Amino acid sequence: MKQRVKGKKEIPQDRAVSLFFNIAGILILIVEAYPLIYVLSASFSSSDAISLGKVYLWPVEFSLEGYKMLVQNSQILNGFRNSIIYMGLGVLINMSLTMLLAFPLSRKELPGRNLITVFVAITMYISGGLIPTFLLVSKLDLVDTVWGLLLPTAISTTNMIIMRTYFNSTIPEELREAAFLDGCSYTKYFLRIVIPLSAPILAVIALYYAVDSWNTYFNALIYLRSSEKANLQLVLRDILLANQ
Repeated sequence: MKQRVKGKKEIPQDRAVSLFFNIAGILILIVEAYPLIYVLSASFSSSDAISLGKVYLWPVEFSLEGYKMLVQNSQILNGFRNSIIYMGLGVLINMSLTMLLAFPLSRKELPGRNLITVFVAITMYISGGLIPTFLLVSKLDLVDTVWGLLLPTAISTTNMIIMRTYFNSTIPEELREAAFLDGCSYTKYFLRIVIPLSAPILAVIALYYAVDSWNTYFNALIYLRSSEKANLQLVLRDILLANQ
């Protein structure tokens, strides 16, 4: 005879806690989603409806004038293209330098790795400042170039420490010993074992760098001069100033 397995009875306190977190999650979702829905609805509404505050959730007086102006504005399209180029090239540089620094610092056999880590961590609290950095970029003739925008922010200490910690805590030391017994060098170990096993953290760090590069505004304002090289944020700033 089959025995019936009775499930555990749900405790009222657990039910209340679950209900509370579900309601809180729904409220947080609504608060975070509403601005996005409003922007999307406003983009399909007429300018008069937006200025009069008639748009709340759904488009009012449906219009595509905003998208027509977007397509016809060559500055916005050029800024959008520049932002994509800066983001793609920047993430490539950021990830390469971050991995090349995080991996050696994660190895216990690296001489002086603790001292190097301290020097790197100090940059989180003490930096050269805006004027010395600008003078350095200017002396290197990088002003109004893509390299002047990307190289000063080529690596993030915070992201490097996160990646280094992941290498230390996630990748077993036995893998390194087994790889070295098979004649694997540090380069092959890094490329064939460490990187494939670190795909989750690499994706997260790449996303951090991509979002930061896409939203960059201040560095572009300082180091870029010509309108042809301006990213989307600078173009939008010029449009807002012109409207004001």
